[in-house]
This record gives sequence, structure tokens and C-alpha cells, in this order.
Amino acid sequence: MLKNEDKQNNAVKKSLDIPIVKSIGLPTLIIAAFFLLVMITAAVLKQSLPILISDILRRFGMNGVLVLAMVPAIKSGTGPNFALPLGIICGLLAWTIGIEMGFLGIKLLLITSLLATIFATATGYFYGKLLNAVKGAEMTIATYTGFSVVALMSLVWLMAPFQSKQMGWMMGKGLRETIKLDGVNAGEILNNFLAFEIIGIKIPTGLLLTFFTFCFLVWLFFRTKTGAAIIAGGSNPAFAAASGIDIDKNRVIANILSTVLGAYGIIIYSQSYGFFQLYSGPLMMAFPAVAGVLIGGATASKANISHVIIGTFLLQGLLTASMPVANQLFAGTDLSEIMRVILQNGIILYALTQVKGGGK
Repeated sequence: MLKNEDKQNNAVKKSLDIPIVKSIGLPTLIIAAFFLLVMITAAVLKQSLPILISDILRRFGMNGVLVLAMVPAIKSGTGPNFALPLGIICGLLAWTIGIEMGFLGIKLLLITSLLATIFATATGYFYGKLLNAVKGAEMTIATYTGFSVVALMSLVWLMAPFQSKQMGWMMGKGLRETIKLDGVNAGEILNNFLAFEIIGIKIPTGLLLTFFTFCFLVWLFFRTKTGAAIIAGGSNPAFAAASGIDIDKNRVIANILSTVLGAYGIIIYSQSYGFFQLYSGPLMMAFPAVAGVLIGGATASKANISHVIIGTFLLQGLLTASMPVANQLFAGTDLSEIMRVILQNGIILYALTQVKGGGK
């Protein structure tokens, strides 16, 4: 019995020693193979591949910046940013104020982005200070911080003195749960910018360019002196402190950047869908973002831009393609939602088990 177990363990170790598995990561390869299998199944079932690919590209672009928000937090040593709802709420608050002020179209998008930057910078600063006070328990504190702020903002959405008919209920006070952007000409602005179609596949050029621009700017930031100091403090705090690097200050800067990216992410996400959701809408949005970067090959202590791009494409591609395939194979069921929950939470659980010593 023990010999069989030893043989199995040795086989697993040998498979992990294969160069391609080492460089890409076993979970990423498994997800990629599963995604390829789902796409082949969709073709066999005669589903429209151009429509599927178009939807995958749209979801890839609209979720990308939310996943990118994980990179600064992970590089700083605080782990995946489970408090992403803080940044998301800053973006939602900016949307509501921009609409209340009467802006439309591209002007609304620009004003919303400006307000979101201000709100998220202030929020990220205080959140970074909080994480410095609870070193060693960042991910736990982050999750409950996000949940608490979402609950608090639910009261704000009910009591805020907004007057815009685009957002309020027909009767009484407070904002609606779902607010459409069509009425303010702000839906799919980025999606339609320079968009074109090839062999039936719609390419949301503006949306993809926006995502890749943010990726380039974050990559550029971590090539600066401040970015290098953040990486040093996150990867080896003792050495960084001995070198005179202010680790606490850099952790605050990294979490400001993460929160701002979260705010921009929900703005891009919302305009792509054509609406945004208040109240409990942001509650669970950190989990698919965390799963996305981890699927790409990141860990709870290491993340790169390539992990964001690969992980977002694989996760969103798999979730997008699996829904119609599952619904056709198992008519009358909703296995796609069950698959989504198993996939994203299973990947998060796997990644957290790889954190040495249960910490960073």
C-alpha cells in the first residue's frame, strides 16, 4: 500500500519537473486544456464559434483591469486584494455623482474616471494604513473590510439625496439596484471605439486597447525606483528594511494603486455591460478577479502582467464558453453557475495552500 503511494507521489513530482509545467504551472495547463475541450465541444454541438469568441474577447477586456488590480497588492506582500470592493465602490460612487451632475457620453466617462481617482486614492491610503496595522492577517482583514464597506454603502445608496430620474426609484428615496447607462449615452463607449468585424468575430478594439494600456502602465510603474522598492519589500522584507527601504510606505502606495485600478476596472466593466449594480452587487466581485490572476500562474506572493492576461483570458473564456455548452448538454439545468463557483474558489483554495508557512 505504502509502495503504491510512493510511486504515485514520485510520478506527480516527475510531472511537475517537466520544463513546460514548471514555466507555466500545472493548474494553468489543466484549465487551458479544459478550455480547449469546451471549445471543441461547442464546435461539435454546432454552436456559433464567432459569437462565442466575440463574447470571450468582450469579457476578457471588461474584466482585465479588475484582475490587474491584484498585481500591486501581491507584489507589495499583502497578498491578493480581497478588499477589491473598496475600489469598486469608489468607481460606483463616481458613476452616481457624474450622472447626478448631468454629464453625458464621453464627458460622463471622463468625469467619472477623475472622481474615481480622487475617491480611490483617499480610500486606498487609509486601507493601506489598516493593512500595516494587521501584518500577517492581511487577506482575512481584507475580505471582511470589503464585506463591511459594501453593507455600509447599502445604507448610503438608500439615504443619499440624489435627484436624478435616471437613478432613483419611481416613488420614495434612494437609488435603484441596477442603473442603466443607455439613458446617459455611456454604454459601450470603449467597446465601439475603432471596433471592427472579421469572419463574424467582433473585435472591441477600444476596450482591448484600454486594458493593454493599463497593463503597460502598471508594468512601467514597477520598472521605476518606487516600483522596485515595492517588489523588494514584498519579496524579502528583512533585506529591504536593512537596505533602508520604507516598507510600510510602499505597502500604502501599492494598495492605493490597487484600489485605483479597482475603481477604473468597475467603470470599464460597467460601460461594457451598459449598466452598473449597487447594494450587494460589488460583494463577491473580488473572488473572480483573484481567481483570474491565480489561474494565470500567479501565487499569493508573486504576480506579473503576463499572469493577468493569461488568467483573465482563460477564466473568462472558460466561463463564457461553458455556459451554452452545459445548457445544451444538460437541458433544464444550470451547471454553468455550479462550474463557475467550483472553478474560481477551487483555484483560490489551491493557491492559498501553496503559501509557505500559511503566511506570505
